[in-house]
Amino acid sequence: GRFASRNCGLSTGDDPAAVSENRAGAVRELGLGPESLVTARQVHGANAVAVTTPWNPADAPAADAMVSATAGVALGVLTADCAPVLLVDPKARVVGCVHAGWRGALAGVTGAALRAMVGLGADPARVRAAIGPCIGADSYQVGPEFPAPFLAEDPGNERFFTSPGTDGRRRFDLGGYVAFRLVAEGVGSVEQTGADTCADGARFFSYRRATGEGGPDADGGRQISIIALAPA
Repeated sequence: GRFASRNCGLSTGDDPAAVSENRAGAVRELGLGPESLVTARQVHGANAVAVTTPWNPADAPAADAMVSATAGVALGVLTADCAPVLLVDPKARVVGCVHAGWRGALAGVTGAALRAMVGLGADPARVRAAIGPCIGADSYQVGPEFPAPFLAEDPGNERFFTSPGTDGRRRFDLGGYVAFRLVAEGVGSVEQTGADTCADGARFFSYRRATGEGGPDADGGRQISIIALAPA
């Protein structure tokens, strides 16, 4: 069914043992053991935490960004339409990951991650950012309350929304907005995969697709994006 792939979300209703094995398999792709993987309790906010030692998943803090300068600590971000952002300053050897839904992105979660990285010696101009698969602009239809929250922050954010369709609703370019915020915050290099989680059901979990098909969110899985420093 919906879990016939590598679901890595612990709070999805999937078999916990299967999820743990999926997470272990994902981090093994980086040549690390399962004990190295760290994920946070994502709450669509703008809190960033520094990680030196992996914690037990049950003790994970509420945060939507994590940073580390410790080799062998694998920072993981779980998504199912929100934008995963991986960050690295290769000279300072500082990495970060961000969970950027529209609320967190608007609240400044990428800026919080960068400030935390600077606290560990990073320079935003040296940081390279990768925005992973997220819901695409063609799939992300938003309600009548948009784009008002974004225009209140900056009228120029109008460009990330399409004109209203026949139903009066707009579409939002989440990945484009996150990339814009990163550049505005001084990041030296930003790349996007351009993959649409909602449209590509063969490769990705999608909250919107799962709920649109009539299933509760618990029926949908989460993909994981991971970044870690290799030993010096």
